[in-house]
Amino acid sequence: MRKLILSLAALLALPLAAQTSKEEVLSDLNRTGGVYYAYPGPADKLTPAPKGYQPVYVSHYGRHGSRYLISDRDYTGILNQLTDARDAGALTPAGHRLLAKLDSLMLETSGRGGDLSPLGTRQHKGIAARMAAQYPEVFGAKNASMTARSTLVPRCILSMAAFCESLKEQNPTLQIDRESSNRYMPYLCYHFADHGKFTVDGKWKEQYRKFKAAHTNPDRLVGEIFSDPAYVDMNINPSDFMWSVYWLASDAQNTEGKIDFYEFFTPDELFDLWQSFNYVFYVNDGAFAGNGTMMTDNALPLIANIMESADEALLAGKPTADLRFGHDGNLIPLAAALHLTDCDLVTGKPEEFFTKFADWKVAPMAGNIQIVFFRNKKNPDDVLVKFLLNEHEVGIPVATDKFPYYAWKDVRPYLQGLIGE
Repeated sequence: MRKLILSLAALLALPLAAQTSKEEVLSDLNRTGGVYYAYPGPADKLTPAPKGYQPVYVSHYGRHGSRYLISDRDYTGILNQLTDARDAGALTPAGHRLLAKLDSLMLETSGRGGDLSPLGTRQHKGIAARMAAQYPEVFGAKNASMTARSTLVPRCILSMAAFCESLKEQNPTLQIDRESSNRYMPYLCYHFADHGKFTVDGKWKEQYRKFKAAHTNPDRLVGEIFSDPAYVDMNINPSDFMWSVYWLASDAQNTEGKIDFYEFFTPDELFDLWQSFNYVFYVNDGAFAGNGTMMTDNALPLIANIMESADEALLAGKPTADLRFGHDGNLIPLAAALHLTDCDLVTGKPEEFFTKFADWKVAPMAGNIQIVFFRNKKNPDDVLVKFLLNEHEVGIPVATDKFPYYAWKDVRPYLQGLIGE
């Protein structure tokens, strides 16, 4: 009965579940970019800490900021197709417009496949500045020192650099120990061996192939771009072409020019393509019913590091933070494994995936989880903690009467239970 009461109390402490709708996605077409969604920034006013508590420690994991498409081939492949079609006289006026827009886009993106964009730098500087302003007792303290750790990928290293630079701009005396090293990969970017096997040739693949085929309907788009059906029959894979334009449209929001490629799609087409994209992240990183805990278990070493680092910080008794920088494939499992509000919804029905999981909500560019610790000024053993996803307060399934704040003495054993200790 006591466990039931605690469970009910925890549920009552959480905001009402907000399953994603088609209307919500299409209210901002940039959301159809999924994990390419540029960080929207916070809209919520944060809840002040209870009287007598002040922030002492921040534990953070952030995805790299906005980037260009992962490879130069994502631009040059479709550029070559459109250029060849132009030379063959097989482009419509819309096709010529698409080619002109791509030419303009590549003035910025050429040679930068996978690189952090200037917007990505600004995103991390903004998140850091807001963090420093929100918790001056931590980031403005003269004796504050903290760590920053990044995976080995340059866009993550540069995100870390931008974040730390912004913190130093707020407090030049701040000491930040920064590293990018294989030493930290076992928790910054961990994947069990079975994860790779599942993503490459898991049983989900055939069902996904059929879902993707049913939700990729390129005939209208191809007919709008190319004027010669015979040329298309000989030279263009309609499905691949549609996806190539979708990638351009999805990632343009992360560039400086923000050239609009959405004009070539209908809202329904964008929604269907996004569903297929979202499908992959739910199955390979989230709480999909068909993978058990295989994917969320990838976050357990990171949760262990979060708990151990918090123990050290609270014992040291001085203002500090641990800042970690990685990827969407680490942030999504962490959010699900922690059971943050709405991040652990389970289904095995592909038509329901988008209602239970929306990649753009959990892991947009520069997506992040912050865990902030507050100590009672009169009783150092009395510590509260709250969780933020993308700078929005979220809940965990632990009883509290101070939501969004939880007693660390209750949260720590909860984390221990997650990692099996």
